[in-house]
Amino acid sequence: MWNKRNKKILKRLKLTILIPLGMLLVYFSSRNPELVERLYSNGIYKPLGSFLSKAFGILPFSAAEFIVILVPAALIIYTVRALINMQLLKYLTNILVIVSIVFFSFIGVWGLNYYRMPFASIAGLEVRPASVYELESLCLDLIERANTLRLSVSVDSEGNVDIPGSPRDILKNCYKGYESIAGMYPKLKGSYSHPKPVLLSRLMNYTGLCGVYFPFTGEANVNIAIPESTLPSAASHEMAHQRGFSREDEANYISYLACSAHPDVNYKYSGILLALTNSMNALHDTDQALFKKLSERYSNEVRHDLASINEFWAGYEGPVERATDRINDKYLKANNQKDGVKSYGRMVDLLIAEHRK
Repeated sequence: MWNKRNKKILKRLKLTILIPLGMLLVYFSSRNPELVERLYSNGIYKPLGSFLSKAFGILPFSAAEFIVILVPAALIIYTVRALINMQLLKYLTNILVIVSIVFFSFIGVWGLNYYRMPFASIAGLEVRPASVYELESLCLDLIERANTLRLSVSVDSEGNVDIPGSPRDILKNCYKGYESIAGMYPKLKGSYSHPKPVLLSRLMNYTGLCGVYFPFTGEANVNIAIPESTLPSAASHEMAHQRGFSREDEANYISYLACSAHPDVNYKYSGILLALTNSMNALHDTDQALFKKLSERYSNEVRHDLASINEFWAGYEGPVERATDRINDKYLKANNQKDGVKSYGRMVDLLIAEHRK
């Protein structure tokens, strides 16, 4: 009986070869971005991502959200049962096999996009080190655009941004921005399901996350409890991931492009606010005196929106947000983003490259 059980375990363990195979595929891909771009990102992933997105898009709720909740619960139950029945070897074997399958599947359905050509190359932008003068020039331009757009934005009785329609309506209309830029950036074309609102959005606030793309279902999941001024840009960010652009700095920049090209001024403002926040944060880290000087150019309305956003997130700071930030940092570094969470700030390099052009 022991031999039979042993043979079953050894048979299952053969699947763990998926881990070294996946690592080998990642190693090869990291050295051949042009090949990844041609064969995977625009070959395998494009129809696969679109299919998964539309298949799960039929559901009125996020399948990813239920998976994220149910899988840890099932794991806890399985662990307790294994300990009670003293089946530790079988338990560890099964966990290792599951991890191997999930790891290889992640690489196959989306992960190789981390090794595709940079969006700067696709968009014809030359990214190079920037002077403080160039950063200042960009910030001044974004401030002027934000101040102008804010005059036409929809607001409530307290002066807060209040986009017409429900949060779900706002998410459903984000595609119009992508339609507007598809001619200039053909690789952003494609048929995908609309972003989905996260049911537990208020709990999600404690993680500090505005959205999550779940590659196994092709769903762009968005936290709808965040300030409405940031909702369109957050949704458009996840839609960039949906289109195979996995790097965070690039997804932010693509979100800015899509929102800026949107026919609705409320979406345009959200995109400019995203670009302005990132650019001014970079200026603050570089020259605080200049940052303070330029901040005085904000209109009262823009200053009100930025203060409201900061106040909102300050209310959710804590151990959960810090833990999520550390996990996210390690995830990004493990997927060819060596700057970790700092890669969010590199969006500014793309903005400056566009500003030069």
